[in-house]
Amino acid sequence: MLTEVIGIGAGACTALSLLPQLIKIIRDKQARDISLFYLIVLLAGLSLWIWYGILRDDMPIIVTNVTSIVLNIAIIILGIRYKKK
Repeated sequence: MLTEVIGIGAGACTALSLLPQLIKIIRDKQARDISLFYLIVLLAGLSLWIWYGILRDDMPIIVTNVTSIVLNIAIIILGIRYKKK
């Protein structure tokens, strides 16, 4: 039980760490300082974590990394859209 709570907490912190960057991009409508290479590597890592979670049938890993992927993809899309501004 404690192990699962720690896992969910860690995953939630990791997933939500992308939220301030997404909010800043939306608010400023610019993404000159965003590294798209970093975000693509992160996307690959998150995808592997989801695969790992599926193989282990571990819902906290799956759910928190799916949340991270959604935020990451939003940052990538807005990063591309606002990169030139």
